[in-house]
Amino acid sequence: MSVAVCADVGSTFTKVAVVDLDGGGLVAAASARTSVDTDVLHGLDAAVGAAVAGLGARDVPWFVCSSAGGGLRLAVVGYEPLVTAQAGRRVGLSAGADVVHVAAGRLGRVELTALRAARPDVVLLVGGTDGGDAETLTHNATRLARARFRVPVVLAGNVDVRDELRALLVSAGVPVTVADNVLPRIGVLAPLSAREAIRQVFLRHVIGGKRLSRGGRFAGLVRAATPDAVLTGVEALAEVAGGDLVVVDVGGATTDVYSVLTPDERASGPGREVAGSLWRARTVEGDLGMRWSAPGVVRAAVEERLVGEAERVELVVAAALRAADPGWLPADGAGRAVDARIAALAATVALRRHARGVGTGERSGRDLRDVRLLVGSGGVLRHAPDNDGTGVLDAVLTDHAGGWALPRAARSVVDTDYVLAAAGLLVGDHPVAARGLLRPLLG
Repeated sequence: MSVAVCADVGSTFTKVAVVDLDGGGLVAAASARTSVDTDVLHGLDAAVGAAVAGLGARDVPWFVCSSAGGGLRLAVVGYEPLVTAQAGRRVGLSAGADVVHVAAGRLGRVELTALRAARPDVVLLVGGTDGGDAETLTHNATRLARARFRVPVVLAGNVDVRDELRALLVSAGVPVTVADNVLPRIGVLAPLSAREAIRQVFLRHVIGGKRLSRGGRFAGLVRAATPDAVLTGVEALAEVAGGDLVVVDVGGATTDVYSVLTPDERASGPGREVAGSLWRARTVEGDLGMRWSAPGVVRAAVEERLVGEAERVELVVAAALRAADPGWLPADGAGRAVDARIAALAATVALRRHARGVGTGERSGRDLRDVRLLVGSGGVLRHAPDNDGTGVLDAVLTDHAGGWALPRAARSVVDTDYVLAAAGLLVGDHPVAARGLLRPLLG
């Protein structure tokens, strides 16, 4: 049997799947605590060792993604807040980044201070359609160069001045990677080139810079940021499923929502978005999580009128305990029930925001009525009692008060084997195996 190791090094746990490259089946799986306090390779090697034990496999290829150490922090600097800056934000999210700052217009001293304060790992510098305005993009690149801004820059703006601005940044010692314009024409969003450039900058500069491991072995193993790998897996799943789908990933610090929709007449009609539409999209809710961000779940649920006063008091205490000790796991039924409730609230609020367009900048939100498959991911769903985390997803599919159109005929399933990230890592080199790994999610 020809197999490969697929590993996701998360902030808390490292998950490993051993995949049959011939048939695409899951051969074995294991997990271990991510050893961020020493060297992440300790936890990674332990998880891989447990997964391959007894298989007798040698020289097995490794495919690794990582969100350890906070993942990829991205700042976007654009021209207009509702056009190129928003287009850049959408592209950043699709590249698996945590977009920590968005600036629009000409950078001044105050704006540069705010940009530095956001502590980005990468800056996505955009502005102007091809052949359009170049003044703002030129001004912003010049300010970054004069400020000796050492954070790597992905330059993905007006193609007319791209080479000139690249030379300017390089001469100032700013690491720069050139990509195609994310908004070559009004209403046309072109994310692929910038997404690939962000991925390469993440691998070259960010992984090693976080000092997660001694030496260069870990940086050499990592192929993508985890959200980037998951979105690639979601895209592959949509191709296998042949229809619209949504994935909700409830984590310890964030709740991510991925959706793949079929383009319709709005993509080119009079109601189109001037910043373009991403039919494959991701939103990140940094205030919604099971541990670090549990208090944020309670606050958001109160704002959305999902909980009453009595339950709010109970949840405030439970959320505070989870935030204070993120490594804690409930040992009894009552603790697991509270976890399930927090997860249901996080997923519901995240889906409401995603559908409304919150965090995407879309005026009309995202139309999820034709979604046929709702996939749940995250440890709280995978380790739910009786291996059934669909109760959390039921809360989403019966949420009639959120102000968004519910999927009309969606089936829910939990990614209990954690195959989305593995499939995303494999699909480029082993597409048949990746699709075979995803098919069980379709029932």
